[in-house]
Amino acid sequence: MSVPEEARARWAELVDAINEARERYYQRDAPTISDEEYDADYRELVELESAHPELASGESPTQTVGGSRAEMFEPVEHLMRMYSLDNAFSIDEVQAWAARVDRSVDEQPALLCELKVDGLAVDLVYVDGRLRTVATRGDGTVGEDVTYNASFIPGIPKSLRGAPALLEVRGEIYFPLDEFESVNDEQLALGRSPFANPRNAAAGSLRQRIDRRQEDLAEVEARSKGTERQGARIDRLRAELTVAESRLSSLRLVVHGIGAHEGSGVAFSTLSGAYDVLADLGLPTSDRRRLVPDLAGVEDYIAYYGEHRHDVEHEIDGVVIKVDDLAIQDRLGATSRAPRWAIAYKYPPEVVRTRLRNIQVNVGRTGRVTPFAVMEPAKVAGSTVSMATLHNADEVKRKGVLIGDMVFLRKAGDVIPEVLGPVIEVRDGTEREFVMPTACPECGTALAPEKEGDVDIRCPNTRACPAQLRERLFHVASRGAMDIEGLGWKAAIALLDCGLVHDEGDLFALTAEDLLRCPFFTREAGKGESGPQLTENARGMLAQIEAAKDRPLWRALVALSIRHVGPTAAQALAREFGSLDVIAEATPEQLEAVDGVGGVIAEALHEWFAESWHREVVDKWRAAGVRLADERSIPGPGTLEGVTVVITGSLEGFTRDEATAAVVERGGKVAGSVSKKTTFLVAAGESGSSKYEKAVALGVPILGVEGFRVLLDDGPDAARANAAD
Repeated sequence: MSVPEEARARWAELVDAINEARERYYQRDAPTISDEEYDADYRELVELESAHPELASGESPTQTVGGSRAEMFEPVEHLMRMYSLDNAFSIDEVQAWAARVDRSVDEQPALLCELKVDGLAVDLVYVDGRLRTVATRGDGTVGEDVTYNASFIPGIPKSLRGAPALLEVRGEIYFPLDEFESVNDEQLALGRSPFANPRNAAAGSLRQRIDRRQEDLAEVEARSKGTERQGARIDRLRAELTVAESRLSSLRLVVHGIGAHEGSGVAFSTLSGAYDVLADLGLPTSDRRRLVPDLAGVEDYIAYYGEHRHDVEHEIDGVVIKVDDLAIQDRLGATSRAPRWAIAYKYPPEVVRTRLRNIQVNVGRTGRVTPFAVMEPAKVAGSTVSMATLHNADEVKRKGVLIGDMVFLRKAGDVIPEVLGPVIEVRDGTEREFVMPTACPECGTALAPEKEGDVDIRCPNTRACPAQLRERLFHVASRGAMDIEGLGWKAAIALLDCGLVHDEGDLFALTAEDLLRCPFFTREAGKGESGPQLTENARGMLAQIEAAKDRPLWRALVALSIRHVGPTAAQALAREFGSLDVIAEATPEQLEAVDGVGGVIAEALHEWFAESWHREVVDKWRAAGVRLADERSIPGPGTLEGVTVVITGSLEGFTRDEATAAVVERGGKVAGSVSKKTTFLVAAGESGSSKYEKAVALGVPILGVEGFRVLLDDGPDAARANAAD
């Protein structure tokens, strides 16, 4: 059967698009499309070739390994071919792969799960224990010789502790996440597109001709006659070389495969056993790998790192599942581009490409005016995103984004979506600059920085600006403040539009009769009812407002929208003073002396309480029965005075707020990061996290859920006996 012309034309379009994307990704390290767009094109190509097998010629990307060798490096032929991996985007696809494996072997093989590091694949060859070459994957057969550049990477051993005659290993060179942001800042400062992800940053850093930069500098220095122009050029070349070498020294390697090997000391029958041998030789392997007997273990591993992917020091975009037995690997073999004994499960992408339609501004609860990006909706990290913060006008300029740009958008887990920067290469001249407004878009008040030198501008109409009032009212109900379920954004707007509240002070005096005057909170009368009735949501909101009156003092402090006063500072103030009235009358010096407060917060508190209408809000809350003082506990057995706890992960039986409140109410302190001052880390199910590892390094006792309950009930001495070894 002949291939329809429409299908043949689409196949050609996809082949061209994928090949161009591969060139930009693998050779230029500057992609102009996201991984999600590439994966979608590739999957469509696979489906098209499945329907029309005659299209799957040797020139198709489905038949070749992604990437090829660039001309600026010497070629290196790999001793054994390096393959790509087939991808799975659902558990069903992983199960289908496992079923194919099971049909090819006598019994279900053990499976090795590893993190899919988002880095640059490399091939390392050691001869008689000495490093001979480091090469990129290239087309799988021939890669680029980057041995000299790799010599700057501290984690690549020049020699091995043993001395096998020949050892070829495969690994991933990556940028640690804590280095990635500063690298992109450098890119933006140079007027370049930011790296879309740490993989491109790693590839771009490794694939530089450092040797030529050094030669250029030496030549210019040798010819220099001390002129100002030559001196400036020398300074520039030195600076560029310093940046390049610094980036290389920040790179790290993790080994995840083995190629050719000969000689004593490198005999193994399983991949997990090979990793143990490689680690003994001094090569960096991952301690996050897990050997599991079946698919249930694979699914648990995928689920765990789906929740904890941001606890890892490097970017991951999925999980790799491999048959552990090397003999079975040989029996299963490979296609022209990928082994049949392995598959990569891909998590939802966290960086996508989308169009920046507009830049607008938002007026926050403290008057800060913040630009935000309005984008074509894009699915990223499992949710659809159409807006992202741009922080301030200076940040818009620093990122170099224009309205109409194609931009890279990142959303990591629960982190607020962020525009990384523009894809400069695809601009067409229709883009335009953003101009920060000079007047508040809500109330028309002139905008200005609060003090000279501030990067933020504010609306000074703090009491009457509708935007600020809406935001403050919504903030009172937020989970970090009074936690009033049912009082969302729309309900807050309805309360204001119907005139039921004039400021946040009126919230706790609301009655059912008040809500009946606003259509948003009512429904039509049913059979036997007379007049409008409150909806179930409205009744629930009233009950939640009533319950919130008895929240701890620190929550009320957060709910008042005092600048810089978040949960940590509020808890410290509540512990120290015990009453909002005492805090209001404290001097700046007394406030600043509280551990965790400091001068900036002390000044903000003092200024806030100096405003008469702020005190009116407090008086309204007091009159409505809001608790504005805590009962002071008497120190004794079981209390947590002087104890600092860090909480991470999910605790069965506690929300994060409940766990925090339980510690604070017993006189303890909850911190956000582990340090020498930390008394306990509460880390149920978090054994792979950075906080867990730091606690182990510092000797901080680690408690699970039961240990945490012992801490709350019986105090720190009893909890230490329950701490993990």
